[in-house]
Amino acid sequence: MSHTRLLVLQALSPVHCGTGHAVSGIDLPIAREKPTGVPIVPGSSLKGVLRAAGSDDDDKHLAVFGPVTKNASEYGGSVQFGDVTLAFLPMRSLRGTFAYVTSPYLLRRLMRSLTEAGLAKVPAVPGGPKPEEALVTGTVLTGGNSAKVVFEDFDFTPQIKAEWKTFAEFFAKHLPGGEGEFFVDRACVVHDDVMGVLLQTATEVTQRIKLDPNTKTVEDGALWSEEALPVETLLVGLVAATPVTRPRGPAVTVDSLYAHLDTLVSQGVIQVGGNATVGRGMCRIKLVKGA
Repeated sequence: MSHTRLLVLQALSPVHCGTGHAVSGIDLPIAREKPTGVPIVPGSSLKGVLRAAGSDDDDKHLAVFGPVTKNASEYGGSVQFGDVTLAFLPMRSLRGTFAYVTSPYLLRRLMRSLTEAGLAKVPAVPGGPKPEEALVTGTVLTGGNSAKVVFEDFDFTPQIKAEWKTFAEFFAKHLPGGEGEFFVDRACVVHDDVMGVLLQTATEVTQRIKLDPNTKTVEDGALWSEEALPVETLLVGLVAATPVTRPRGPAVTVDSLYAHLDTLVSQGVIQVGGNATVGRGMCRIKLVKGA
């Protein structure tokens, strides 16, 4: 049995996990992988959020996340959280309202995560489309077999492939919230070069200000821009459990570690990233157990 599980995160509101410094004209950009530019939610952010969802008075909680700060040198946490990386980016669509867009490279990484998590009978993904094409599962995004797929200023010739629908249906079973059919109808694959453009242009950028409380005008220097992953973004990552020997407290098993994590993520909506008081970062999380 695999000690690694798949973690699926769905954004219910825009998510801002930032880097703290300006990039390309955006004052507060989101975190991205350096070589690929793929957006991520850092594993450290996710670990901190889940730790805050429980109590450090609970022995199992300490076993999962490690001791409180003053005792941090005693032992480490028994669960390792990897970065959660983009799998499907929502794009406004002329038909079907929006699409869940991915690319062959992102699918290759998703397949790797599914395999490492020990999921059985993972179906193969089809070959990638040409730059002017988009793989779709049916006619929801086209309105008809001969119509174009249109995202923002981009249009593509649709290619309906049964194997793509088979994979989308497989992945949909592991989504939080039970919206699998909605996802399958809107799942779409574009060329990697097209995806590279979308990763830079299809995120949400908001201009924010701070008002002077007396004049109700913008304070000097208090205008800035923030980037966020849009609502409905789907990300995946890996979580690994390796029980650590602790100087005190009962021994724990992998099953008990994951049972505690399941309890934390099943509490409902979890807030990830910044701007919690203005509704940013509301997410659903699901841990998927392999064979």
